[in-house]
Amino acid sequence: MKNAFIILVLSVLFVSCKQEIKPEDIAKLNGYWEIEKVVFDKGEEKDYGMNESFDYFDIKNNKGIRKKVMPQFDGTFLTSDSFENVSVRFKGDQVFLDYKTDYAKWSEELISVSDEKLVVKNKEKKEYHYKKAGPVNLLDDGKKTK
Repeated sequence: MKNAFIILVLSVLFVSCKQEIKPEDIAKLNGYWEIEKVVFDKGEEKDYGMNESFDYFDIKNNKGIRKKVMPQFDGTFLTSDSFENVSVRFKGDQVFLDYKTDYAKWSEELISVSDEKLVVKNKEKKEYHYKKAGPVNLLDDGKKTK
């Protein structure tokens, strides 16, 4: 009985700590995101240092794209023609990012999003933690980066 009470209290605490994501928060997804770490379902973490690629989101009216981009030394990004269509789906108090390509469909739950941080969880219960990224000009040539 005592264990059941503790589990109930912890469950309520866990649920109450989750960010409530509103439709107006979806615009915060737009831009460049660099992965910081992955938290696995058993709690282990894998930290990422410098990344060769970022995720770029462009979403309007709950539909858009996500593509991988590679930052360059001059502050620009190298891109390809590959991308994933993204739809935002609200289901009760949960928000999902539904991805679709010519070859696959999958979803991730949007756990939290702010101007600087993004957390999504896939069906394997892996949480991907991102930080907002932008162009980095390592050439120090005085040119403004885009």
